[in-house]
Order: sequence, then C-alpha cells, then structure tokens
Amino acid sequence: MSVDNPVKGSAPGAVSTKGRLGVPAVTFMIIAASAPLTVLAGGVTTTFAVTGVTGVPLSFLILGAILALFAVGYAAMSRHVTNAGAFYAYVAQGISRPAGVGASLIALMAYNLMQVGIYGLFGFTVSSLLSARLGISMPWWLPVLVCIAIVGWLGVNRVDLSAKVLGVLVALEFLVVIVYDVISLAVAPEGISAATLSPESLFVPGIGAVLSFGIAAFMGFESAAIYGEESKDPQRTVARATFAAVGIIAVFYAVSAWAMTVGAGPSAVIETATTNGPDMIFAFLGDHGGVLLSDIAQVLFVTSLFAALVSFHNAVARYFFSLGRERVLPSALAKVRTESGAPFAGSLAQTVIAVVVTVAFAIAGAGSELGELYPVLTMFTWLTNSGAMGLVLLMTVVSVAVIGFFRRQQHGAGLWVRVIAPGLGFVLLAIVFVLIMANFNVLLGQTESTAATFVLPMLVLLPGLVGVMWGLRLRRSQPDVYARIGHGSEG
Repeated sequence: MSVDNPVKGSAPGAVSTKGRLGVPAVTFMIIAASAPLTVLAGGVTTTFAVTGVTGVPLSFLILGAILALFAVGYAAMSRHVTNAGAFYAYVAQGISRPAGVGASLIALMAYNLMQVGIYGLFGFTVSSLLSARLGISMPWWLPVLVCIAIVGWLGVNRVDLSAKVLGVLVALEFLVVIVYDVISLAVAPEGISAATLSPESLFVPGIGAVLSFGIAAFMGFESAAIYGEESKDPQRTVARATFAAVGIIAVFYAVSAWAMTVGAGPSAVIETATTNGPDMIFAFLGDHGGVLLSDIAQVLFVTSLFAALVSFHNAVARYFFSLGRERVLPSALAKVRTESGAPFAGSLAQTVIAVVVTVAFAIAGAGSELGELYPVLTMFTWLTNSGAMGLVLLMTVVSVAVIGFFRRQQHGAGLWVRVIAPGLGFVLLAIVFVLIMANFNVLLGQTESTAATFVLPMLVLLPGLVGVMWGLRLRRSQPDVYARIGHGSEG
C-alpha cells in the first residue's frame, strides 16, 4: 500500500481526493450516518419506552425545522469555506482560531464516540442473530473486530466505493421501513389516528428526553461539508445535500414513527415498545408480513448499523486529515493513499481507536451482571449519547460562527442568511443542548445520577478546553501554523 504525505514544508495544500462526489452520493453518505432502520427499530422504540411520551412523531418535524434553520447559514458558509475539517474550519474562520482548535477536538471526540459506540450495538445484534438463526454462540466483541477490519479497508480505499456501498444499503433500509409503514397503516388495530402528531401529545413532562433521543437520529446531516473537498461542485453540492438530508430524515422518521403508533395502536404503543424493544418491529413484521420479511429486516438492521459505522469512520478520518494537514495535530495524520487519494492515516488512526476501546469494554464486561446486554447498555448507550451531545454543542457554536463569518464580509448574503436564521438556530439548539444535559441520566438509562452522568459529558467538554489552550499556545510558539488554522485548502 503506497501512501503520500501532502504536508511538505510550510504550504500544505493537498486534499484527500477531488471531484468524485455529487449531491446523491453525499446525501447517501450523510443519511447513512443516521441509519434509518436503526433509528426506527432502536431509537424510536427506546424513546417510547423510556419517556412514555406518544408525541415522538411530531418531535422529528420540530427538530427538522430547528436543523433547517441551522442549515441556512451553515450551507451558505460552505460556499465560501471548503475544508475537510468542516466544523473546525467554520469556527476558526467565524469566531477565532483557538476556538476552532477547540471545536476540532470536540468534533474528533464526538464522532469517535458515536462511531465506536455503535459497534456495541452491532456486536450484540450480530451475536444474537447468529445464535438465534444458526445456533452459533460467540462473544459480542468478535463480530465487532471483524467489522472494524472491513470498515477500515473501505476507509483506506476510494471514497466513491464507500458511497456506492452505502447507497445500496440505505436504499434497502428505506424499502423495508416503507413496507413496515404500509403494513402498520393496513393493520391499524385502533384505526388511523393523527393523535400522536398533535402538540398536546408532545408538550408534556418528558419532552426534553424525547428531543434528546430524537436529535441523535439527525446526527450526520451536518457532515456534508466534510466532503466539500471531494465534491464535484462544492459550492452547490454541500448546500443541496444538507437540505435534502434534513428534509428526508425529518419527514421519513416522522411518518414512520407515526405509522408505528398506528400499527401498535396509540394506547398500546408505549407498553409494546417497553416489552419488546427493538424486536417490536421484527415481531410485528413476522406476525403480519411473514417470517422471511422479518428475517430480511433483521439482516438489514445489521447492515444499517454497518452503514452508520462507515459514514462516521469517514468523518473521523477527514478530521484527522484536516488537522494533520495544518499541523495542529501531527502532520503524519495527513497522509493519503496515492492510488485513491483516501485519507489513509486518519482512517488507520480511527481503526486503532475502535480496536482499543472495543478491547477495553470486552475486558471490563467479562462476567458482567448485565449479561448479553452489556455492550448495549454500556458501550452503545454511554458513547453514542455522549457523542450526540457533543455534536449538538458544535452546531450551537457553529451558529455563532456563521454570524461572525458574514459579519466580517457579507459575500452578498441577505440578513436572513447572515443573522436571523443562524441566530434562531443558536437559541433553539442551545435549548436542546440544555435539555440533553438536564436529561443525561435518562439518556444513560439511569434512575439516579452516578459518576458516569458527569464523567461522560466531560469526555466531550474537556477536549474543547484543551483545544482552545493549545490554539493559544500555537499562536505564541508557532505563528506560521497558527495562521493556517482553518484555512488548510487555501494556503
């Protein structure tokens, strides 16, 4: 495997690859990160069970509106800032370079937490499926290590190969969820009702937890800008893919969550979700669509997780690449494959992190009283919710960065794009962030706060503070490096 280092001397300007991705490819990449079937079978059922709130379908529409406001300024800024570091570059150019470094480390931690955490659910799901269908018993961490190897291989090869793989998987996920929706509306034991789409079904005690769970379903929509340097037309591709992803995700999940309440019955959906969990969908399909359809859905549940793993892996690799290229982190992280232009070093670094964390959880969970659910209740729940919190924080900060960026130079943007939309986005995202922090023990499945309730958020917040201090140090000790922070592809 041949690699090349684009960081030479004082003018690093190479990028991982150029001109391969169009709007459909980038949209597939970012929708794959939200993993449609995983959200419905895992996220939505868990939200019903944990919160006891039936207004989950409406929450997706509200969150979609909030993120659409955020996307107005974010997409507009993407036309002028093209950098694989995305959030990092936006904050650096819109607020300050030290703040940009802080954002970069929060982003690295958040994306790694999301990606590695999903491996916990993946391992549990695969090992359970093999045991139930083939009678093969294996520890959860074994399929995880195999999956890490496959995801790593895709990461160091052509990014459009990954896009094609994700495109097929996402298309199949959408198909099986649409089939589930149609069957649910046909069964409708209590009739077709729009009660769970009404405001009074959502604006009740517990709305904070619902929004906290729901925001994770959108995670990945913001990653369109990460692929800006690899897009055929960055000035149009990023904006179009971002709005397409927000619209598709919000409407599709709202309709599917509503169909779930109709299929189970609005009065019974909470109890059914609490009793069956993710199996709620598969059992329903088995009863009303046949065993074969249920088995296909379970296999696609696994591939849904795989699609999310690939998408988040790519995001992490590109953050490593961007920071290495600008020498904020070691320049070795900016190495790319000569044949494909893929961010080889960043991909390898993410793979190593995944292996180390998986092994650590495997050792810690040996003989755990949680039994088979250990990787779900710890690795998956702890890490993904912490990562989602970090990404909400980043979007809140980026909203301020958008205002700062256009304040320096308007670039022909109107008041709505420059100030009003990002300002509203900031306020609403800040509220969501506060709700996540206030409901963090609920997100971890705890009845009372423990050390983990406070330690896990610190895994996201502390790197941000360290990054700001590191940026300030670079300003004093390495002004040439400091000057390039957030401007990697421009210098």
